Amino acid sequence: MSAFSEAALEKKLSELSNSQQSVQTLSLWLIHHRKHSKTIVTVWYNELKKAKVSRKLTFLYLANDVIQNSKRKGPEFTDDFAPIIVDAFKHVSSECEGDCKKQLGRVLTIWQERAVYENELLDKLAQVLHGDKKPKKRPYEEIQLDHGDFPCQSSPEEPPQTSELIRALQELENAASGDASVRQRISSLPPEVLDTALLNRITDRESGERLSRLVEEACLLLADYSGRLAAEIDDRRQLTRTLALFLQSQRDSLAEKEQKLEEYKHKLARVSQVRKELRSRLSNLPDLSLLPSVTGGRLNLPSSGDQYASD
Repeated sequence: MSAFSEAALEKKLSELSNSQQSVQTLSLWLIHHRKHSKTIVTVWYNELKKAKVSRKLTFLYLANDVIQNSKRKGPEFTDDFAPIIVDAFKHVSSECEGDCKKQLGRVLTIWQERAVYENELLDKLAQVLHGDKKPKKRPYEEIQLDHGDFPCQSSPEEPPQTSELIRALQELENAASGDASVRQRISSLPPEVLDTALLNRITDRESGERLSRLVEEACLLLADYSGRLAAEIDDRRQLTRTLALFLQSQRDSLAEKEQKLEEYKHKLARVSQVRKELRSRLSNLPDLSLLPSVTGGRLNLPSSGDQYASD
């Protein structure tokens, strides 16, 4: 784990990408250096304001990960982010495009449901996103539904596009569960970092400090991989919900097309019946071209005189 400095933090923030692994890796590094939380938050906010519009939302994803995952170790980040988080939301909300506000709303919803901050601060964040109109709080049953494997069929969500499904499936190809190198590193951890009974082997301070470093590295490795696996589980749950929505939309579309097919089959049968009746009627009618006609009081016979006998 590299030493902390403002320059190192600025470099890491400049390299931060929107991938879950990038966000979680930097989050672990920041939590490890939580004694510098005030400096970290200050640098984070300055770099947020300088970041490209397309990267600003990623900075808030990082803050969300740090705030939530550092709470069990101490309130440093939760407390230090509090004075500037409203301004950060305002800044990102005013400059972001597309579905950015929707994503900010998802972060805020999570903070509300998990009581990350006091209601007064959460209300200020809600006002930034929704103005004076307070968003309707979701009932408990609806929150529980979010964790289910399948959405309600009456869900108002738009069915996903095929391209979205392809992209989600491709992203899972590089998921944590398929990272053989990390699994190999975990399986190769020395037994003394996994079994407290082996601590009796420590006979001097030097060996104790060496084991302490190994344990710290193992904790970071396992915490990082556990976080990636948890993120993968969330991604797979989301993909399951997306696939369910897509499947339902395909079923609805299929039913609609089958109904249209039946309608057109019925119309084809009616048109075919008309054609049959028309042909039958035409076959029973005389050929007018073969009948004599009267013009100006004279009887006009067909041009082929051999077809009629003369008087």
